[in-house]
Amino acid sequence: MKYLAAYLLIAQGGVEAPSATEIKAVLESVGIEAEDAKIDALFAALEGKSINELIAEGQTKLASVPAGGAAAAAGSSGAAAASEEAAAEEKEEEAKEESDDDMGFGLFD
Repeated sequence: MKYLAAYLLIAQGGVEAPSATEIKAVLESVGIEAEDAKIDALFAALEGKSINELIAEGQTKLASVPAGGAAAAAGSSGAAAASEEAAAEEKEEEAKEESDDDMGFGLFD
């Protein structure tokens, strides 16, 4: 993914056909050691495709990914219920700590 991101950044900068050395330069500028095999695999996968085709293909793939909805709502309601239970347990513990187990002698009496 980082190799593709570097390729797209270079293309966004106005270079129609980014080279392997340009991709290496971008990756190394952020501290990533570029591997020639992965760059070669990227060029093999992108061969004959334009940037617009890649973006359109990516959008159709992203459209099939669930993003929130009912699953997220169920997860957040479950988390809310768990936090309410934790708060109730904490109140019970505080009530136990405040009881007169110290035989009527308080620290600040």
